[in-house]
Amino acid sequence: MSKKNDLQEKLCYKNENAFSKQTDKQKAEIFEFCEDYRKFITAAKTEREFCESAVRELEKAGFVSLESKKSLKAGDKVYTVNRGKGVMAVVIGREDITDGVNIVGAHIDSPRLDLKPNPLYEDGGMALFKTHYYGGIKKYQWTAMPLAIHGVAALADGTQIKIVVGEDEKDPVFCVSDLLPHLAVAQMSKKLSEAISGESLNVLVGNIGCDDPDIKEGVKFAVLKLLNEKYDIVEEDLLSSEIEVVPAFGARDIGFDRSVIGGYGQDDRVCAYTALRAVMEMKEPEHTSVCLLVDKEEVGSMGATGMQSRHFENVMAKICSMCKSDYNDITLRETLSNSTCLSADVGTAFDPNYPEVSEKKNCAIFGGGLVLTKYTGSRGKGGASDACAELVAKIRRIFNDNDVKWQMGELGKVDCGGGGTIAQFVANLDIDVIDAGVPLLSMHSPFELSNKLDVFMAYKGYREFYKNN
Repeated sequence: MSKKNDLQEKLCYKNENAFSKQTDKQKAEIFEFCEDYRKFITAAKTEREFCESAVRELEKAGFVSLESKKSLKAGDKVYTVNRGKGVMAVVIGREDITDGVNIVGAHIDSPRLDLKPNPLYEDGGMALFKTHYYGGIKKYQWTAMPLAIHGVAALADGTQIKIVVGEDEKDPVFCVSDLLPHLAVAQMSKKLSEAISGESLNVLVGNIGCDDPDIKEGVKFAVLKLLNEKYDIVEEDLLSSEIEVVPAFGARDIGFDRSVIGGYGQDDRVCAYTALRAVMEMKEPEHTSVCLLVDKEEVGSMGATGMQSRHFENVMAKICSMCKSDYNDITLRETLSNSTCLSADVGTAFDPNYPEVSEKKNCAIFGGGLVLTKYTGSRGKGGASDACAELVAKIRRIFNDNDVKWQMGELGKVDCGGGGTIAQFVANLDIDVIDAGVPLLSMHSPFELSNKLDVFMAYKGYREFYKNN
């Protein structure tokens, strides 16, 4: 290489697909890791299922329930579960906890259809479930496709009945019908956002009635009878249930070279899974490592299981008190103030089918590695958590020093929109935070796409952050 090219290499920043520069050994490691990930998200399609699977993996890695401990010391591995829909996994570090902890925070909820509290009805000789969509979806994407039903019914006596139908190849699946093109002239003349109404996202669940003429709404009754026989529930039990409708297919490899993963719920379980794997590898880090997996991000992080609740602070207060005999409120405040967080949420990758919404110099590319997003928000950075330059420089150094492929990206052109993450709520706790996650295509659709190198680099980036910050 000439001196001129050497100087250009030194002075210029270049964002490029990094897959071709990986050795055969590195590619094999990436593919092996991503096969585990693909299987994990195929099995865990709801936040409750992710929690259950995460706890199993944590216990295999030597983590124990925080509630089982009376004190904590360096090297201890503990976890706690928030109402079955959030997980915190912690490895206690060698340094005093008030020096700060390293947090990787992700969310495990995804856009979907939720059953309404009183969902079952009959019309036109069919039984259907009424739904209320959850999070930002394109409603038309949820019609005319196979769907599965996942959830839990909480009975009045405290019993919980787990419901999963549509995942086994012998199971039936469900569907939201759509209009045939011949009768859809009016529908197709509407804006995409209006062509399918929220109230029309009703899921077909049955079409055979009972043979008793005295029973009104015989198809609905027949469905209730089937539910009672299989799950021992009655219609009133649906009022105290959390039942979600999700795609009835697993994650698959995409492309002749199998470089891409397509699957439901990768926003944000791709970051949650990689963060979980990273914290599980910590032995006795210098600073305490925290993997924080929360619920409700897709609807504003509200509620007791969302990032805006006091749960994270409460658990950190308990951990601080178990690490220090002289604990007081200032201990918690110092710990949080000295902490650093990677808000592990997905970004958007440049899509050649829709180039008009991206500004190419500031958009992540597929296969370019983990994407840092200095600020999110919409349009004029509204609602953004804007990371300070010093934090960006520190994370950049960690990644560069440890061969983590990374890139910087925005969520679309300035006036095209934007989005939010849990970063702003973490920042409200006086914690330095920056978004760092996997760039996706088809985000918020029932079949999102991620690049395997980016997935692996997220895991590697989170691991090195835990080890070296």
